[in-house]
Amino acid sequence: MTDGVRIDRLEAHAFTIPVDGPGGQEQDGTLSWKATTVILVLVHAGGETGLGYTYGAPATAAFAQHKLEPAVRDGDAMAPPALTRRMFAEIRNAGRPGLGAMAVSAVDIALWDLKARLLGVALTTLLPACHDRVPVYGSGGFTNYPDERLDAQLSHWASQGIGRVKLKTSRDPAADPHRLGVARAAVGEDVELFVDANGALTPKEALYWAERFHGEWGVTWFEEPVSSADLEGLRRVRDHGPAGLEIAAGEYAFVARDFTNLIGAVDCLQADVTRCGGITGVLTVSGLSAAHQLDLSAHCAPAVSAHAFRAAERLRHLEYFHDHLRVESLAFDGLPHLDGGALRTDPACPGHGLTVKWPDLEPYRETSR
Repeated sequence: MTDGVRIDRLEAHAFTIPVDGPGGQEQDGTLSWKATTVILVLVHAGGETGLGYTYGAPATAAFAQHKLEPAVRDGDAMAPPALTRRMFAEIRNAGRPGLGAMAVSAVDIALWDLKARLLGVALTTLLPACHDRVPVYGSGGFTNYPDERLDAQLSHWASQGIGRVKLKTSRDPAADPHRLGVARAAVGEDVELFVDANGALTPKEALYWAERFHGEWGVTWFEEPVSSADLEGLRRVRDHGPAGLEIAAGEYAFVARDFTNLIGAVDCLQADVTRCGGITGVLTVSGLSAAHQLDLSAHCAPAVSAHAFRAAERLRHLEYFHDHLRVESLAFDGLPHLDGGALRTDPACPGHGLTVKWPDLEPYRETSR
């Protein structure tokens, strides 16, 4: 067994990739964007390299390089959780939530990948895996999609055997009944329909739409009907909405206390491995969800979530997000494969098995300004 391998160095890179939405943009209930930035972190030790990543502002790469590299350099590559605790301690005054937690998450993922590669085992062999696959739901359906694009995207996922799909809502609530009709027609009656308001509504508005979403289109999942910071609003919608409609939030939870605050306010927790402290954070949240008998849904970043969330005891599913699928297909070889509506990973590949396609990414590199 390899033990006491010391980390040589860390390097971080940022790449910004334009979206493929109409007019060069995409929209949800509260935001419009023209590109997605992926932050890659490489950690080197013992002749091996671990790869981690997150999605965020290009400054996240500089933060990881200048603030986190000194925290992990010469640390024990066999002890990712200890190094992650050290990183969170080091950024106390710089800011833990948001960009800080995202940078830590990318490094933590790289550390776990590095340890698995040093040991010559798959990441899921190293982790306490509870599942052999991770079910997914198709996610996109942006509010600026024309009917044809919405129909094509959702029906494509249904044709791949994915039994649940999600669209964005609530940017223009008056347009949502038509969009829900297009979505339901695209996937038929046997596919579950999810909606995501991205915190666009007030609690009273959310309760009105919860009744309509569930009653008229059979929606079973209402994500962030109000801001995830409005814990009382989430609780109100959960407690007074229709019984067949689950309320979900957690994608903007960065530290353990954020998840603790959501207990009692949602029917299903969400966690993002690239935001919540990486794989170490997912293991913490998994224990919390199991202790409170709440299912846990993985938010986005499917290439690494397919590995990390196999260790989540109360795993529900993974968000198979359109933007991240595009970016990860461009950036990496060794992606998990879709099989019967679930992602499966290759047990023969050390670590998470991802390798960077540097020539494909290089045209999108962010440079210092």
